[in-house]
Amino acid sequence: MKKYYFFAALFCSILLHAQERYFLNSDTRLYTSPSTSAEFLGYFKYGAEVQLLSESKNGWYKVKADNFSEGFVPEKFVATRLNSADVKVRDNENPLIEGNDNYYGSSHLFVTVAGLKARAQPDKNSKIKEILYTGDPVPINYLPKNPEEWVNIGGNFNDEYARFTLRKFVGKRPDFNALLKDFDKLDPANIAERKTVGERLVELAWNSDNATLSPAYQRYYEVVRQINDPKLLADTELNMIIAKGLAKHKTPEQILAFVKKSEFVLKGVKTKSLFLTQKDLVKIFGKPVKKATISDECGLYISNLFYYYPDLEASVDEKQNQAEITKVFSNENNKLVFNANAALDHSISEKVFIEKYGSYIGASIKAPHLYSIQLEDSEFKIEFRDGKLFNIEIFFYC
Repeated sequence: MKKYYFFAALFCSILLHAQERYFLNSDTRLYTSPSTSAEFLGYFKYGAEVQLLSESKNGWYKVKADNFSEGFVPEKFVATRLNSADVKVRDNENPLIEGNDNYYGSSHLFVTVAGLKARAQPDKNSKIKEILYTGDPVPINYLPKNPEEWVNIGGNFNDEYARFTLRKFVGKRPDFNALLKDFDKLDPANIAERKTVGERLVELAWNSDNATLSPAYQRYYEVVRQINDPKLLADTELNMIIAKGLAKHKTPEQILAFVKKSEFVLKGVKTKSLFLTQKDLVKIFGKPVKKATISDECGLYISNLFYYYPDLEASVDEKQNQAEITKVFSNENNKLVFNANAALDHSISEKVFIEKYGSYIGASIKAPHLYSIQLEDSEFKIEFRDGKLFNIEIFFYC
């Protein structure tokens, strides 16, 4: 009977631990055995979540880190909640950055290589969840000491958010000027190394001030010409034009003044600042191909009811006889007019668009051929495919 009570109590205790979440209220390390003089496997930062693998024994818990490493941490640092009264013990050798450094708000490091593959599991054959770029900040709560071990750069046990890469690919934020000098020192005949450093330069420039883009692409273009791949040449030349525009970027006030009177012209009918009546919409385009109700928790649109046509999409309030254009597909019938001297229609190429409006747009290496122009409470998202205008979407902020 005593054994029964013992196992029942143990089962209840394990079940309780499985249901609760545990956090570290201080910097600490993951030790191979329950002693601060033991070898350690890695560094925890304040706020890291751990999973308990044992009952407390002599002031220590056996735990699992978010990269699945197992070891021991002092019991005094384990809590079910964090609060402002926590007395944090700092580990001056811990490489993790605490946060609020203008790049990321919580514990993090930075990607130090180009085109880093973040995987669903700590396995080179696991599904790729995301491609990360040089200079990207990544949340990290536990950092293995061994550079060949995996680190969770999602900062979370949850499979939805967990992402893994090798420890050796994250560290302090690379310095742009130092990387520029490294490139300039390389032998021009060493194309492979110049390409590697050039890719890092370009990615870091996108994560830095717009003024760094042109010098980065100037170096990278040297290598691209050596490689002489037509697609790579064309993409790089296009990005160099983008870089020139971003270097002369307009102020938010100038951009808003530019787009303030924007309107679509649909089959010759002006939408009066992106709006028209529901009756006019049906009169111009007929009955919609599809009607659908969407979830709009933020209350962004005039109605949850949407009309879908081959030419466009619109939020429609049938009772109030209102329609709000949300997306327009490019063809000979449709265009977006900024003002009397500036408009987008199906004839404009991506290159010409950037040359004319590059100082007004937002752009990112992570979303090639997709550009934004700021509105007051939203933005135009302008997409090109195969060098031609594909669609214009009005993206509202929640």
